[in-house]
Amino acid sequence: MAHQHVEARWQSFLRWGPYGLLGFTAVFMVATAHFLAPSAAERWASGALLAAALLLQLWWGREGRAHSGPSTAGTVYYTLRWGLSFTLSWLNPFAAFYAILGYFGAERLLPRRLVPWGLFGTAAIMAGSQSGGLPPDGGAGWGLFGAILAIHIVLLWVFSQLAAYEEKRTQVHMDTIAELEQTNTQLQQALDENAALHAQLLLQAREAGVADERRRLAAELHDTIAQGLTGIIAQLQVVQNSDDRALAEQHLGRAADLARHSLGEARRSVQNLGPVALEHQGLSEALKETVTEWAERTGVRAQFTVTGTAEPLHEEIEGTLVRIAQEALSNTARHAAASRVGVTLSYMDDEVALDVRDDGAGFDPGTVRPRSDAGGFGLDGMRARAERVAGSVEVESEPGHGTAVSARVPLVRHER
Repeated sequence: MAHQHVEARWQSFLRWGPYGLLGFTAVFMVATAHFLAPSAAERWASGALLAAALLLQLWWGREGRAHSGPSTAGTVYYTLRWGLSFTLSWLNPFAAFYAILGYFGAERLLPRRLVPWGLFGTAAIMAGSQSGGLPPDGGAGWGLFGAILAIHIVLLWVFSQLAAYEEKRTQVHMDTIAELEQTNTQLQQALDENAALHAQLLLQAREAGVADERRRLAAELHDTIAQGLTGIIAQLQVVQNSDDRALAEQHLGRAADLARHSLGEARRSVQNLGPVALEHQGLSEALKETVTEWAERTGVRAQFTVTGTAEPLHEEIEGTLVRIAQEALSNTARHAAASRVGVTLSYMDDEVALDVRDDGAGFDPGTVRPRSDAGGFGLDGMRARAERVAGSVEVESEPGHGTAVSARVPLVRHER
């Protein structure tokens, strides 16, 4: 954008600048005509040359604007303009104002091989003007002219080197910008691909989670509710076949106890459904409620803590963490005999961590085998849940020193 702005300014100067410099030249030539061009012939010649320069510029402004680089028309225009400025400077040194244009247009109008000659011709006009006018007067005049011309040539060489260096730097800068744009494009493509992979991964995790929940509920129905109902039927059959009222009341009491226990297990199974726990609240609130209800049901002191800045996550990420927490707490209740449990939810830059620690009996993680009776739930089930959303679960435990379950999942924000 900046390069285009500079180029536009140059084009504006090359189009309108010659008119301004030609105007300055005309003003100074008229003002000094009485002592620098005393004869009428010289004044008429100066006027004719100024008119020719104006006509040349009008022609170029109309016909030459389409020439964006060196061309035959540009060479003709530059040569005629140089001839006019040289002749005008011969008549009046102040015409060097118009000759200055030769420095600015050489590289844009002339082929590369002619550029040094164009700059040298312009330097000769400028040196002649600065040394007192053309032609130089005597040996001293020629010496002064040669010295000034040499200075101009040295300055031209210095500025050409600086211009080449600056052009090289600009090219390097432009190449760097192009590489950065290409890198940004590739990075954006990678981010888009990563987002698509994340969406696909979460969809697969949702489908797998549905199947897991079905297997888990089937296992819990078999292990708890079905067994409870079987026990109730057995107790009622005893009552039906018994004439002893006391014995019948005893078995009816057992049947009622089994019914209450089965009802409690059914409620617990429903509460363990992650989407229900997250239906009307965020992840931290759902986990806090899960920990509180678990503590009330088991009588174990439990504390829930949140660190970092909480933010809404994708529903599959939240559901995975809730189910892992439920399974970890369920394992604690069944096996740990703990007196205290701590659950910590940590929001970090690019991941979310869930840590469940207890002070229970502990175990040797190397001796635990996958459970086949409940469809693989337990430690392997928690790991499988986390891996479905590109996460992981680590377990640290030692007999007599408690257990720590640590789940790490990517921080995928809620899709709005």
